[in-house]
Amino acid sequence: MNTKSTAQLTGIRLYAVVLLRIVIGWHFLFEGISKLFSPAWSSADFLLLSNWIFRDLFHWIAENPGVLAIADFIVIWGLILIGLALFIGLFDRMIAVAGMVLIGLFWLANPPLTGMDFGLPHEGNYLIVDKNLVEMFGLLIISLFPTGKILGLELFIKRGKASESASEPVQKATEKPIQAKTSDNNRLDRRAVIRGLSSLPFLGIFGYALLKQKQWESYEEKNLVDAVTGASAKTFNNASLKELKGQVPLAKIKDTEFSRIILGGNLLSGWAHSRDLLYVSQLVKAYHQKEKIFATLLLAEKCGINTLLTNPILCSLIDEYWRRGIGKIQFITDCAGLNYSDKGASPMPFNEYLDKIKKAIDTGAVACYIQGETADYYMGNGQPDVIAKVLDFIRQNGLITGIGAHKIETIKACVDTGFVPDFWMKTLHHHDYWSAGHPVEHDNMFCYKPSETIAYMKTLPQPFIAFKVMAAGSILPKDGFRYAFENGADFICAGMYDFQMVEDVNIACDILRSDIKRERAWYA
Repeated sequence: MNTKSTAQLTGIRLYAVVLLRIVIGWHFLFEGISKLFSPAWSSADFLLLSNWIFRDLFHWIAENPGVLAIADFIVIWGLILIGLALFIGLFDRMIAVAGMVLIGLFWLANPPLTGMDFGLPHEGNYLIVDKNLVEMFGLLIISLFPTGKILGLELFIKRGKASESASEPVQKATEKPIQAKTSDNNRLDRRAVIRGLSSLPFLGIFGYALLKQKQWESYEEKNLVDAVTGASAKTFNNASLKELKGQVPLAKIKDTEFSRIILGGNLLSGWAHSRDLLYVSQLVKAYHQKEKIFATLLLAEKCGINTLLTNPILCSLIDEYWRRGIGKIQFITDCAGLNYSDKGASPMPFNEYLDKIKKAIDTGAVACYIQGETADYYMGNGQPDVIAKVLDFIRQNGLITGIGAHKIETIKACVDTGFVPDFWMKTLHHHDYWSAGHPVEHDNMFCYKPSETIAYMKTLPQPFIAFKVMAAGSILPKDGFRYAFENGADFICAGMYDFQMVEDVNIACDILRSDIKRERAWYA
């Protein structure tokens, strides 16, 4: 350290830079140790959310397991070693530069620029400057004013060198220089030893705090009730992409490839089957803000899910998702033609119905299908002409067409009328869950006659997409998925939160790779 650059590093200024060094070291060390002791941690999610100038590089790292393993190793041990060196004051100039490089890569991967930070948790809303950039400049100060050879372990490494006194900060004429005195046998005196070990008490405090945190986490794990009761409920350990066993296989409807699992859009658009839990819809809407929807869609694509099934209400979000270059998931739109009120369902004006469908077509939908309750209503009320007009409108616009239903009677009536869609959508789930036997229908059943559905769908030569396969959260994915595939479904539509995605995809892939006992031929 030259004399000119450190002429003012004395007294309180010296201790301020040392404290800055220790505080940043504390943060680095904690981040590294936390990741080291979190087996499910991976940088993959962070890298996959990258959407700036080096996005292709960061995505390539995340998508190659060997390279990702190296990147994770560098991040974890880079944080630990940099943090520890800053803590104890060892080679702090070189270490500070290394820390700046690491933090700089974090900032470049996901900078807080407008439209670039989707899906990432932030303490606040930043514009260019975030905590990474602030910490980079803190490390810059440390690199310009290294203090380890004054108050840190580097003091011991420099002992005995005649040049050491020249590298100490120049004091004011009235101040006594801070320097390490040595005895005749070249050993540091007691005061110098104290200065060299001055940061170790902070390291002790860090160790004590970390131990207390681990004890508290252990207490929580032992005493919290584990709610493994719902369709996809599990302990709070989110599966990461590095646990993905494989991507969902694809199959064709006409000339277009669709993933065997189609992501259901009800959760994303705020539609939730709450049963007696009246707050569920509000909870879903609060969770699925725009950036969370984008992150969920991107995660789905990384798992091999290339199709979203949704209501036209999400068209504007899908368009933005594409325009921002986040991903390219395709979507099937449901063509719901009913209005709902306290008095029940009623048909919306036909022109309004067509305008709704046209919005989805103009946005770029790859397929449209007559929504199940809509088909149930029109066919049940003897109005097949409405279905016919909608199908013609979709075909005139060059899209793949489908018909959905909750009731098997609706599918039969459509076939008898002569409708031949490109695919069928039909609810399919067993009744082996407690609320299925409730004497009053209350948002608790969606496939009323599963045996009859299975038998009839076996006779139809068009692809069959099964939905409500988990009975809106009443059946475990491993049971619902297998039941649907074994009983004739060519595809399944499943609503999933982001924290369920990898596990559910793994379940589906295991089922599809197994010896599936099904009588219906695959029609996709």
